[in-house]
Amino acid sequence: METILKSVLTCSNCGHSKQEEMPTDACQFFYQCEQCKEVLRPKEGDCCVFCSFGSIPCPPIQENKSCC
Repeated sequence: METILKSVLTCSNCGHSKQEEMPTDACQFFYQCEQCKEVLRPKEGDCCVFCSFGSIPCPPIQENKSCC
């Protein structure tokens, strides 16, 4: 299975969505919404903002590896 590197992040504050490229060498713990400027952080139990707010989980999770 091919690892998908783009995910649509959706802000939990204002609902704004934007496609972003996921890093393959690190977890992304913070993401600032370009519309409302809210700083998103992973939900409890998730390793990164892509796992919490993205349409596709981060590459390590896609590959059944531990994240971060």
